Amino acid sequence: MDIQDLTEKMHEFVRSKGWYEPGSKRPQTPRNIAVSLNLEASEVLEHFQWQDEVEDQEEYSSELADVALYLFQLASVSGIDLERAIIRKLEINAGRKWDK
Repeated sequence: MDIQDLTEKMHEFVRSKGWYEPGSKRPQTPRNIAVSLNLEASEVLEHFQWQDEVEDQEEYSSELADVALYLFQLASVSGIDLERAIIRKLEINAGRKWDK
């Protein structure tokens, strides 16, 4: 699967819950998805609170998956080709000067 396939799987899930429907209690706006993305990223960070190693690898991987899915959905509903944006960003970063 690629980014587009995973994004479509996320859309299928959201549609199955009715969250794209008008009047949904979980409106899937870019703002709301960005908030959810940030909350999920914070849950990733919780795995490192007071420790340097992850204790529950399964839960950690689940949180990382949540972050990725919200990111894919946010890019999609915002009209951004995330794959192209990532490639472009890598090209930009390759030309930057970094500390050694």
